[in-house]
Amino acid sequence: MNEHLQKVIQDQINVPAELIRHYALLSINEMQLAIILQIYLAQREGNPFPTPEGIAEHLSISSNQCSHLLRQLIQQNLLQIEENRSNDMINEYYSLDPLWERLYHEKEQPVESLHEKVGEVFQKFEQEFGRALSPFEIEMINNWLDEDHHEISLIYAALREAVLMGKVNFKYIDRILMEWKKKGIQSPQQAQQSSKEFHQNIGTKQTKQTDTRYDKSLYYNWLEE
Repeated sequence: MNEHLQKVIQDQINVPAELIRHYALLSINEMQLAIILQIYLAQREGNPFPTPEGIAEHLSISSNQCSHLLRQLIQQNLLQIEENRSNDMINEYYSLDPLWERLYHEKEQPVESLHEKVGEVFQKFEQEFGRALSPFEIEMINNWLDEDHHEISLIYAALREAVLMGKVNFKYIDRILMEWKKKGIQSPQQAQQSSKEFHQNIGTKQTKQTDTRYDKSLYYNWLEE
């Protein structure tokens, strides 16, 4: 066998054909695909957590651009940063499991439509917070959608409630969603009615008190309910 041909054969890696055929259906662009392939290759070579600088060395983009695209992949729930413990040390690594799950077991809802809606959720939160979301906050939103199965409209309703209360933080929003789930609330309309009833009940209690310097019904606090 020709020496060069033998080298080509030995230098092969197995890439899932479904990824090459259908990456566009997951709204992955070509540069994001290149980053995924670089991560895939690095992990096959024993580097589970390649840096943006290390990935960018093999591409035609800067490390800053690479970091931005990595964050997009995490926001799209196609990539996760996981941890494992070894000899009392914590090591981080990229997990492509969400990508394979989406690629092979996507729900019946059209992928492009689903991605667009999820992407809008991250944009909405970044607009309200006035900053980029942290990996922890991105993971929390993904958990609301994938594990808790909250409707996007209900997540927006909880965000609005937190904004109105001046409590724009993820802990507060998470508590709102937990309370609504306990009450069986599944739509913004039900959430609005629950909030209205809560205000009315507190307002009724306030009329029975002699101290009326302020009306607590105006300060609906989910954390103190």
